[in-house]
Amino acid sequence: MNAGEPGRNLLKAERVDFILRRLDELYPTQPVPLDHKDPYTLLVAVLLSAQCTDERVNQVTPALFALADNPADMAQQSVDDIREIIRPCGLSPQKSKAIKRLSEILLADYNGQVPEDMEALETLPGVGHKTASVVMSQAFGVPAFPVDTHIHRLAQRWGLTNGKSVAQTEKDLKRLFPKDRWNALHLQIIYYGREFCSARGCDGTVCEICTTCYPQRKHPKKTRKA
Repeated sequence: MNAGEPGRNLLKAERVDFILRRLDELYPTQPVPLDHKDPYTLLVAVLLSAQCTDERVNQVTPALFALADNPADMAQQSVDDIREIIRPCGLSPQKSKAIKRLSEILLADYNGQVPEDMEALETLPGVGHKTASVVMSQAFGVPAFPVDTHIHRLAQRWGLTNGKSVAQTEKDLKRLFPKDRWNALHLQIIYYGREFCSARGCDGTVCEICTTCYPQRKHPKKTRKA
């Protein structure tokens, strides 16, 4: 039987090959979803995207970056002024403090530059592993595999991980896919999840990739939350 032939669930290696090929066909280019002009504005935008849609962040950041689009200017702003602008993104008390404080740290410790170093990024206020991974990948081109809720859900539906944790999903995906594909692939999976395999739009038995990988799946695939 050939991979993709009706009636047989694909083996893991076949699923990996099909997913890579189909996502390349659907998304040959991968524009970064968050509007930014440099590593600093990307870092702030990614921080704002926690528990918020990229669309909402892109609506908010023009006003924020008109106020301050670099660490030196942002450090001069009050937390209240930052918070007032970013309020629509949610969690504005924590995020406004983090944006001001990380800007001060970048000035004091990194000559106003965003460090091209995962561990250094993770020490900044409001910057967790996923945010640091996005910045390393999208700002500096360093191979990383940021796992958001879309990727965590789809990796389980596609049988690429057991989904016990986001950290485990990241490890599993890094092991399965070539390192030189990580940066593009994490964006491709996000795009696919939003368009075809959303939390409500597919349950593991609807979209093309799910049904190609698991044609024999009869029941919805229950996924562990991140």
